[in-house]
Amino acid sequence: MTLQVKPKLIIHGGAGSSLQGKGGLEAVRRSLYTVIEEVYSLLLAGATASEAVVRGCQMLEDNPRFNAGTGSVLQSDGQIRMSASLMDGTSGRFSGVINVSRVKNPIELARFLQTSPDRVLSDHGSLELSRELQVPTYNGLTDLRLQEWIQERQDNFKSTMAGVVAEPELAQSSNAGRGTIGVVALDGYGKLAAGTSTGGKGFERIGRVSDSAMPAGNYATSHAGVSCTGIGEDIIDECLAAKIVIRVSDGMSLQEAMLRSFTEASKNARDLGAIALDATGAISWGKTSEILLAAYHNGDTIGDTLEWKDGELIGYC
Repeated sequence: MTLQVKPKLIIHGGAGSSLQGKGGLEAVRRSLYTVIEEVYSLLLAGATASEAVVRGCQMLEDNPRFNAGTGSVLQSDGQIRMSASLMDGTSGRFSGVINVSRVKNPIELARFLQTSPDRVLSDHGSLELSRELQVPTYNGLTDLRLQEWIQERQDNFKSTMAGVVAEPELAQSSNAGRGTIGVVALDGYGKLAAGTSTGGKGFERIGRVSDSAMPAGNYATSHAGVSCTGIGEDIIDECLAAKIVIRVSDGMSLQEAMLRSFTEASKNARDLGAIALDATGAISWGKTSEILLAAYHNGDTIGDTLEWKDGELIGYC
């Protein structure tokens, strides 16, 4: 099947405070570019937006540098509980899992649920689904995340969340982490999809629900797709992903929708970020946090937002 439009792609690996050094920045850049290169090649080969999004999320979940899948942070009881969602803009179907454990790629469960009459499952339902699908059990715990949790336990969990990027050389500040991964794709047939996955914010109360498996944090229609990162409660309060997409669907340009939404979020003192694509191929990103770990392919070249510190709320290409 011949491609009808030039595919576009944008991904993120979280948002937060400074990466504290060029070594950390370059390592994150290499990780993001590896995903961009493989997933964009799939799009050029005819993969659908949803297929590309799932593959991108899988790769980011498998990288222990990011807080999703392998490398997920630990909750207050020392357990890993992950959430992920997928939304296909053409079908208008949202699917996801909430607080799932012992699986390698939560995004794969979200993909399976796209064709299910019950499309969002919580912990027990997700576990049963994993058993039905005979998904191998998997322990995503890394030494760095364990040490992070042990340190916080000794300090009586005074940090509000864990580090956005797991790096031994990066001194994790008490306010460093808003860890999530996400992918938004426009395929060669003009179709959009968005996917988001997270290990949570770390050290949280058992049963806390992330924005990542809600339309607040991940949303797509035939007009636009958005994946969010940051403090989940702030994203939920803004209903950020759905808000941006609906504004585009109602006639705003993606740039206008992003600017208005991030201006509102800034006035409300939110701490968050987002990546976005629309059906015309416009790419945009926004943040109220210090940094946004995002990279994109605009059809010609690869770029990123890692050194974007110009004080503006949004960027675009």
